[in-house]
Parts: sequence; structure tokens; C-alpha cells
Amino acid sequence: MIIRRSQTEDLNRLMPIFEEARKTIAALGIDQWQNGYPSREVIEDDIRKGISYLVEIDGEICGTFVLLSDGEPTYDKIYEGNWHSDEGYIAIHRVAIAVKHRGRGIAEQIMHFAADFAKNKGLNALRIDTHRGNAVMRRMLEKNGFVYCGIIYLNNGDERVAYDKTL
Repeated sequence: MIIRRSQTEDLNRLMPIFEEARKTIAALGIDQWQNGYPSREVIEDDIRKGISYLVEIDGEICGTFVLLSDGEPTYDKIYEGNWHSDEGYIAIHRVAIAVKHRGRGIAEQIMHFAADFAKNKGLNALRIDTHRGNAVMRRMLEKNGFVYCGIIYLNNGDERVAYDKTL
């Protein structure tokens, strides 16, 4: 398993993974990631900024995610709780695993990579959010040492449950 920064030439292999994720989430009755989000333009921008990563096994892309080290504005205010650390953190976004590779521990490897990435930058925490109804993601986070912190609101007003992990 290799985790590396996504490149522009990876885009056509990344987009089907997001489409699978949208379908899976919709089947659960969750409105997260619907209406074409994240769009090709969003992913292209992530790649240009150098914040998009992918997981590759034997040359096949099986997962993708984003790491932000310069803060996440929607995390500035948290409701009905608190972050466990006020220090610097890495925000994890847009985690998606290809359907045929789910259940193989790839999401857990992404979380380990993010923790190492944070430590290498001298940061001591990870933060992530998800839809309240995304039970699969919430279980994975809790299994990997993330703790529920409260509620955050996206720029469009949508509510998300927020988690963090102190390293």
C-alpha cells in the first residue's frame, strides 16, 4: 500500500471513487455529498494546492483524502461541546474508499498517515467532521481513537458532527 499526493493525471481515476461514495451515502438516506459534491473542479483545486492524497495498491487507486494544515474556518466555532486541544491540528476531509476495497483497513491507514503527517509538522491533533447519520464513518473514527467534540456548521449552514484526536 502506497499513500502519496494526488497528481493531475490521477483525476480520471479519482472521480469514480467519489461517485461511488455519493451513491453509498445516498442509499443510506444521507444528503451529504449529493448534488455533485465534491466536483471535479474541487478535486482539481485540491490537487493544485497539494492537499489531495490517494491510497494505491498494486497501481490501483483505492482511496483518497485531503489534509489541511493551515486551519479549517468552519472549525473556529464549535457548539454543544469543545475541541480537546486548542493547539495546531490537521483537518481531514473528503475521505472516500472505492467500493471493492472497503473493509480492508484503508480508512485506518489514512488515519495513521494523517497522524504521522501532523507529528512531522509539529502538530498534536487531528480534526474531522461527518454527517450525523454516517454511522460507518463515525464507528471508524471512534475505533481509531477519535472522540466526539460537538457540532460545527459548514459555510452553507449544514450541520456536521465533529471529532478530534489528540496525538
